[in-house]
Amino acid sequence: MLTFLDALKRILVGRPFRTERLKQAPLRRRLALPLLSSNALSSVAYAPDEVLLTLAIAGLSAIYLSPLVGVAVMAVMLVIIASYRQSVKAYPSGKGDYEIASVNLGPRAGTTVAAALLVDFVLTVAVSMSSAAHYAIAAFPALAGNEAPIAASGVVLLALLNLRGVGRSPVGNALPTYLFVAAMLVMIGVGTVTAGLGTLGSAPSAEFEIVPEAGYEAGLTGFFGALLVLRAFSTGSAAMTGIEAPISNVQTLAAPRARSAASILLWLGVVATALTLGTMFLARATRIHVVENPETNLLLDGGPIPADYIQNPVVGQLAQAIFGSASVGFYLILALTGAVLWMAGHAAFRSFPNLASHLATDGYLPRQLRTRGDRLGFSNGIISLGVAALVLVLVFDAHVPTLIHLYVVGVFVSFTLSQLGMVKHWGRQLASTADRRIRLRIQRSRLLNLIGFVFTAAVLVIVLVTKFIFGAWLALLGILALYLVMFSINRHYEAVDRELSVDASTSAKALPARVHALILVSTLRKPVLRAVAFARAGRPSKLDAIIVDIDEDKTARTVADWDRLGIPVPITVLASPYRETAAPIIDYIKGIKRDSPRDLVVVYIPEYVVGRWWEQLIHNQTALRIKTRLHFEPGVVVASVPWQLSESTHGRALFDNTANARDTTSGRRPE
Repeated sequence: MLTFLDALKRILVGRPFRTERLKQAPLRRRLALPLLSSNALSSVAYAPDEVLLTLAIAGLSAIYLSPLVGVAVMAVMLVIIASYRQSVKAYPSGKGDYEIASVNLGPRAGTTVAAALLVDFVLTVAVSMSSAAHYAIAAFPALAGNEAPIAASGVVLLALLNLRGVGRSPVGNALPTYLFVAAMLVMIGVGTVTAGLGTLGSAPSAEFEIVPEAGYEAGLTGFFGALLVLRAFSTGSAAMTGIEAPISNVQTLAAPRARSAASILLWLGVVATALTLGTMFLARATRIHVVENPETNLLLDGGPIPADYIQNPVVGQLAQAIFGSASVGFYLILALTGAVLWMAGHAAFRSFPNLASHLATDGYLPRQLRTRGDRLGFSNGIISLGVAALVLVLVFDAHVPTLIHLYVVGVFVSFTLSQLGMVKHWGRQLASTADRRIRLRIQRSRLLNLIGFVFTAAVLVIVLVTKFIFGAWLALLGILALYLVMFSINRHYEAVDRELSVDASTSAKALPARVHALILVSTLRKPVLRAVAFARAGRPSKLDAIIVDIDEDKTARTVADWDRLGIPVPITVLASPYRETAAPIIDYIKGIKRDSPRDLVVVYIPEYVVGRWWEQLIHNQTALRIKTRLHFEPGVVVASVPWQLSESTHGRALFDNTANARDTTSGRRPE
């Protein structure tokens, strides 16, 4: 089995890297900016769509408010960025919101933030790949109806590439984001100029009439109209996801790290604001009409829209209106938008495993998540993220509006608790600082974080009120479930540490009174004789062989052969009226422990060593069941006695070849 899995692993993952390759040069700002902002900038691909989709519920007149909603979203984002610029100066370790909440608000708040961020990273991959699938269909309409398979394929491919360590080049990762920003700025610039000249084209959906949903025939009026605007704001707040990346990755930056992260945050805010607002103003100028259900909420000349109509994303319709439907500019915008969405997913595949490794180190997640794989990535974290994102994509059929309802909750939970933690942090600093100039600086920082807390808490309330029944409750449930799992794991680890801690009396208590060795016998063969030799070499206080009587004739022959060969070890036959193997052995051992509680029982189990993976399935299965049962018995040690079959040379040769190839790949000559 080992050989088969090794071969499969090499095909999927590749040959292992040496640890020395983990060392990378610190990132300069010009490379760090696109790498750490791809998630936030990629929201331009779907955040304007979600604002328009929500406002379209109230009809055509409501969507003209979309730029104002965009302005409100960007204003809040800039406030949060200003707050984070203070946070990164105080906590430049790279643990981000998790550390800030844990240190200042306690482990429960820190675990809540961590759970929210983990859920947010999973949704980042699901939303990015689902949105990328829609852009692929905008470029190739023949793929319509295959959104979920395309998005799922993207998730799987991202996971495999991250397992292989592909895409670690900073320059290669930075280029798609730079090209996307440049192309979007060119498109917005051309669109603005042509709009000023009166030559701006119309979007493909401009001629469609939007049918308001029931209850909104009068547009945005009354309480429900105000609630819909707030819902559009909360949906558009997806544009703020990812702005925590610089503070969570500050340890990868070149010195001065905190100042570099603060600069990146500032530029991220400026670029994201320009792209988002430019897109939303041009969407109104080109009269883009998008709804969640085009078949029922769009009309053309009072009748149904064409049956083959595909509702493309806002950025795709903008490119079509500005550059033309079959132009190079149109396809370039679609390709670069897909590329930046890909990079956003790739960034999540870095952030999720890194945070999971911090949590595993602190004892809140399984410790396997802190171990690097063959290609130096946190493989278990990558696989966990890939599986979770794949499930979301398939369950929600890559439907971006539904996924967006789940998306914003986690990030604003972490924003709010992080800002509250910073307010408490500055309060402590202020209480212990006497210098007037330093106190003024601390007061300014505390005021910025206090404003950030008020804004993020207000947005969180708006998100929960307006989106709870539309799916936000699922995100909250996921955060709560993950929180409970992490605290259960932490309690378990703490209990194990207490139980296994060594004190002055441990060594005395650990000494057994005697050693009682048992040899398991099924038939008298060479492996059993080797087990007898091994057991005798250990010089136990008492040595017995035991055989379970499942087949009377076979048991009788084995006992007769035992006596005929004169083996100097007494053999005991255990009755098994129900043909069980493990149960009589366990009962026998319990009898020994009952009579001599301080005795150590060592059970020698002969096992075959086979050469091919499938041979393992037809050998050693009974031994495996017995070992599994014995592991739960206190005061019992299991010793496996291997017997190498001739076929095992095949497996050993493959293993040696793999090891030699690994040594050659790592630059060390095989011995």
